[in-house]
Amino acid sequence: MTKTIELGKLHNIVNIENGKVFLKDKLELSGCEISINCAPKGFKLPFCHKHIQNEEIYIVIKGEGIFTVDNGQIFVKEGSCIKISPSSKRTFETTGDEDFQFICVQVKENSLEQCGLADAELC
Repeated sequence: MTKTIELGKLHNIVNIENGKVFLKDKLELSGCEISINCAPKGFKLPFCHKHIQNEEIYIVIKGEGIFTVDNGQIFVKEGSCIKISPSSKRTFETTGDEDFQFICVQVKENSLEQCGLADAELC
């Protein structure tokens, strides 16, 4: 099955509920949750969180920010990719002069059995 949605310009996501679009239900995903995010400059997430079983991968598309993970800070910018284990406490804030756009992939830790060409067949 193939499913397609159109999000429009990513900078407009900042105007959607909490600046975030979850794709699991929209694309009927069965193996992960993906969110497309846009936080305005000067934004600071007002809470810290962790997960029970899912690791998160953050891929920065535009802007700059700081992820606080446990007791350390990770400075990120366009092109930065970070993985955070489920039990690590995390939050983020934007820095710089533009909106902070990123993709977050959430998937059960240690669940990947094969990928790339190992999970492909030529047709």
